[in-house]
Amino acid sequence: MRFSGRTDLPVLVPEAVRALGRLSVPGESQPLRLTGALGVGLLVLFVASCGVAQAQSGAQGASAFAALWKWTPLLARGFLLNLAISALSMLIGTILGCLLGFGQIALSAWVRKPSWLVTQFFRNAPWLVLLFYCMYLLPFRVTVLGDSISIPGWVKATFGLSLPVMANVSEILRGAVQSIPTGQWESAASLAFTRRWTLWMVILPQCIKRMLPPWMNLYSILTMATVLASIVGVNELLTQTARALSAEDQPGLLLPFYSYDLLWFFAYCYPIARLTLHLERRYAVHD
Repeated sequence: MRFSGRTDLPVLVPEAVRALGRLSVPGESQPLRLTGALGVGLLVLFVASCGVAQAQSGAQGASAFAALWKWTPLLARGFLLNLAISALSMLIGTILGCLLGFGQIALSAWVRKPSWLVTQFFRNAPWLVLLFYCMYLLPFRVTVLGDSISIPGWVKATFGLSLPVMANVSEILRGAVQSIPTGQWESAASLAFTRRWTLWMVILPQCIKRMLPPWMNLYSILTMATVLASIVGVNELLTQTARALSAEDQPGLLLPFYSYDLLWFFAYCYPIARLTLHLERRYAVHD
């Protein structure tokens, strides 16, 4: 069918929908998959490491379980900071990523090409490098109305981690929009919908189902990537673990403490991974 006249709607070539699920994150070739077997393996590792630590300390030394119980409140505060950083980074990155994603599908090449360039740069840049840039290039103090306000390290770490999230959300949105068949655009054009109303009323409601599984997968990856903040001195879980180990001064507790940290992250991310798989099956789009 050939349409006469001029329209402001773009002609979008649909992508293979299954390509949307292959979210590319630096260091990750496939979407994150957490299985129950992995959780069992981590639990076995934790129990075995505690037994080895007890054997090394002897009958006179305190057990690894007692040391972990003593330091759990401190580790819990660090883990809550990890979760706060992940939630805020995901929120900021999602908002900025949606704006950048809309820029990638804009009609104007002056908007589309710079948006694509920014997306590809932050999507492929190492997360740790971005984190270092934000930690040391952003000011440590700012002056507002004559008052000097210090910027905590976790705030700058949050912004640093939101940059790769922004780029990946932008690519998720672009892929979701371009996976919608062109017939949807043509039908909206026949009803005299403007491009803005076509996106808002027709395209985006269909994109949400396709975006949700990779978005949740990205959040799981981000949550585990928050441990990078320990390298720049943020008092998150790994930093608090190092302090506890330094206070205990028992080399045998190294593996029990870090396997304990792994269990915390697994317990938080595993339900998200299972829900992601459920949504992928439920919202699967078949060619």
